Amino acid sequence: MRDFVIEKAKACAFSGHRILENGFSTKQLEFTINYLLNNGYNQFLVGMALGFDTICFHYLEKIKTSQDIKIIACIPCKSQAQMFSLKQKFEYERMLSVADMTVFVSQEYSNTCMQKRNRFMVDNASCLVAHIIRDKSGTANTIRYAEKQGVKVYYV
Repeated sequence: MRDFVIEKAKACAFSGHRILENGFSTKQLEFTINYLLNNGYNQFLVGMALGFDTICFHYLEKIKTSQDIKIIACIPCKSQAQMFSLKQKFEYERMLSVADMTVFVSQEYSNTCMQKRNRFMVDNASCLVAHIIRDKSGTANTIRYAEKQGVKVYYV
Protein backbone atom coordinates (compact mmCIF):
# COMPACT_ATOMS: atom_id res chain seq x y z
CA MET A 1 0.00 0.00 0.00
CA ARG A 2 1.19 3.53 -0.69
CA ASP A 3 2.57 5.04 2.49
CA PHE A 4 2.99 8.67 3.44
CA VAL A 5 3.19 10.64 6.67
CA ILE A 6 -0.16 11.66 8.16
CA GLU A 7 -0.11 15.40 8.81
CA LYS A 8 -2.30 15.95 11.86
CA ALA A 9 -3.04 19.59 10.95
CA LYS A 10 -4.46 18.47 7.57
CA ALA A 11 -6.13 15.27 8.78
CA CYS A 12 -9.77 14.64 9.63
CA ALA A 13 -11.25 11.49 11.20
CA PHE A 14 -14.81 10.16 11.06
CA SER A 15 -16.99 8.45 13.66
CA GLY A 16 -20.62 7.42 13.41
CA HIS A 17 -23.03 4.59 13.89
CA ARG A 18 -23.28 1.48 11.78
CA ILE A 19 -27.05 1.80 11.52
CA LEU A 20 -28.17 5.25 10.41
CA GLU A 21 -31.66 6.50 11.09
CA ASN A 22 -33.91 8.47 8.77
CA GLY A 23 -32.63 11.81 10.08
CA PHE A 24 -29.14 11.28 8.63
CA SER A 25 -28.28 13.80 5.91
CA THR A 26 -25.70 12.91 3.28
CA LYS A 27 -26.00 16.52 2.06
CA GLN A 28 -24.83 17.80 5.47
CA LEU A 29 -21.94 15.32 5.43
CA GLU A 30 -20.90 16.43 1.93
CA PHE A 31 -21.18 20.11 2.93
CA THR A 32 -18.95 19.50 5.97
CA ILE A 33 -16.32 17.59 3.97
CA ASN A 34 -16.27 20.33 1.32
CA TYR A 35 -15.93 22.97 4.05
CA LEU A 36 -12.93 21.06 5.42
CA LEU A 37 -11.38 20.75 1.95
CA ASN A 38 -11.70 24.52 1.53
CA ASN A 39 -9.93 24.96 4.87
CA GLY A 40 -6.83 22.91 4.07
CA TYR A 41 -7.85 19.38 5.09
CA ASN A 42 -6.78 16.77 2.56
CA GLN A 43 -6.18 13.59 4.59
CA PHE A 44 -9.15 11.58 5.82
CA LEU A 45 -9.01 8.74 8.33
CA VAL A 46 -11.90 6.30 7.93
CA GLY A 47 -12.61 3.41 10.32
CA MET A 48 -13.93 1.13 7.55
CA ALA A 49 -17.03 -0.02 9.45
CA LEU A 50 -20.41 -0.44 7.85
CA GLY A 51 -22.86 2.48 7.89
CA PHE A 52 -21.44 5.96 8.48
CA ASP A 53 -17.82 5.04 7.68
CA THR A 54 -18.82 3.46 4.37
CA ILE A 55 -20.90 6.50 3.36
CA CYS A 56 -17.97 8.79 4.20
CA PHE A 57 -15.57 6.62 2.22
CA HIS A 58 -17.84 6.58 -0.83
CA TYR A 59 -18.09 10.37 -0.88
CA LEU A 60 -14.32 10.76 -0.44
CA GLU A 61 -13.79 8.28 -3.26
CA LYS A 62 -16.12 10.30 -5.48
CA ILE A 63 -14.31 13.59 -4.90
CA LYS A 64 -10.86 11.97 -5.11
CA THR A 65 -11.16 12.14 -8.90
CA SER A 66 -11.10 15.96 -8.76
CA GLN A 67 -9.42 16.72 -5.40
CA ASP A 68 -5.90 16.00 -4.18
CA ILE A 69 -6.88 14.01 -1.10
CA LYS A 70 -5.62 10.94 0.73
CA ILE A 71 -7.92 8.31 2.22
CA ILE A 72 -6.45 6.39 5.15
CA ALA A 73 -8.24 3.14 5.96
CA CYS A 74 -7.92 2.64 9.73
CA ILE A 75 -8.74 -0.97 10.50
CA PRO A 76 -9.21 -2.24 14.08
CA CYS A 77 -7.99 -5.78 13.28
CA LYS A 78 -7.28 -8.03 10.32
CA SER A 79 -10.57 -9.91 10.78
CA GLN A 80 -12.79 -6.79 10.77
CA ALA A 81 -14.83 -7.99 7.77
CA GLN A 82 -15.19 -11.57 9.02
CA MET A 83 -18.88 -11.18 9.89
CA PHE A 84 -19.77 -9.08 6.82
CA SER A 85 -22.02 -10.55 4.15
CA LEU A 86 -20.36 -11.68 0.92
CA LYS A 87 -21.50 -8.48 -0.81
CA GLN A 88 -20.17 -6.35 2.07
CA LYS A 89 -16.83 -8.21 2.02
CA PHE A 90 -16.48 -7.60 -1.71
CA GLU A 91 -17.16 -3.88 -1.26
CA TYR A 92 -14.80 -3.71 1.75
CA GLU A 93 -11.95 -5.23 -0.28
CA ARG A 94 -12.69 -2.88 -3.19
CA MET A 95 -12.58 0.11 -0.83
CA LEU A 96 -9.25 -1.05 0.63
CA SER A 97 -7.82 -1.18 -2.90
CA VAL A 98 -8.81 2.49 -3.38
CA ALA A 99 -7.41 3.72 -0.05
CA ASP A 100 -4.08 5.53 -0.18
CA MET A 101 -2.90 3.95 3.06
CA THR A 102 -4.06 1.06 5.23
CA VAL A 103 -3.33 0.99 8.95
CA PHE A 104 -4.03 -2.13 11.03
CA VAL A 105 -4.28 -0.93 14.62
CA SER A 106 -4.30 -4.51 16.01
CA GLN A 107 -3.46 -7.78 14.33
CA GLU A 108 -6.07 -9.83 16.20
CA TYR A 109 -9.59 -9.04 17.38
CA SER A 110 -9.94 -8.04 21.03
CA ASN A 111 -12.69 -6.33 22.99
CA THR A 112 -10.61 -3.11 22.83
CA CYS A 113 -9.46 -3.08 19.19
CA MET A 114 -12.33 -0.82 18.03
CA GLN A 115 -11.57 1.70 20.77
CA LYS A 116 -7.85 1.57 19.87
CA ARG A 117 -8.75 2.24 16.23
CA ASN A 118 -10.92 5.21 17.24
CA ARG A 119 -8.19 6.66 19.46
CA PHE A 120 -5.60 6.18 16.72
CA MET A 121 -7.77 8.19 14.34
CA VAL A 122 -8.34 11.00 16.87
CA ASP A 123 -4.66 11.05 17.84
CA ASN A 124 -3.69 11.54 14.19
CA ALA A 125 -6.29 14.16 13.25
CA SER A 126 -7.05 17.76 14.16
CA CYS A 127 -10.79 17.41 13.56
CA LEU A 128 -13.48 14.76 13.80
CA VAL A 129 -16.66 14.58 11.75
CA ALA A 130 -19.26 12.71 13.80
CA HIS A 131 -22.82 11.50 13.52
CA ILE A 132 -24.25 10.51 16.87
CA ILE A 133 -27.68 9.36 18.00
CA ARG A 134 -26.84 7.46 21.20
CA ASP A 135 -24.85 8.70 24.18
CA LYS A 136 -23.75 5.17 25.08
CA SER A 137 -21.79 4.11 22.03
CA GLY A 138 -18.33 3.89 20.55
CA THR A 139 -19.04 7.12 18.69
CA ALA A 140 -19.96 8.90 21.94
CA ASN A 141 -16.72 7.64 23.53
CA THR A 142 -14.74 8.81 20.50
CA ILE A 143 -16.30 12.29 20.65
CA ARG A 144 -15.52 12.59 24.36
CA TYR A 145 -11.94 11.48 23.72
CA ALA A 146 -11.58 13.97 20.85
CA GLU A 147 -12.86 16.82 23.01
CA LYS A 148 -10.38 15.91 25.79
CA GLN A 149 -7.57 15.94 23.21
CA GLY A 150 -8.61 19.36 21.89
CA VAL A 151 -9.72 17.96 18.53
CA LYS A 152 -12.48 20.03 16.87
CA VAL A 153 -15.72 18.06 16.41
CA TYR A 154 -18.12 18.73 13.52
CA TYR A 155 -21.55 17.14 13.90
CA VAL A 156 -23.55 15.95 10.89
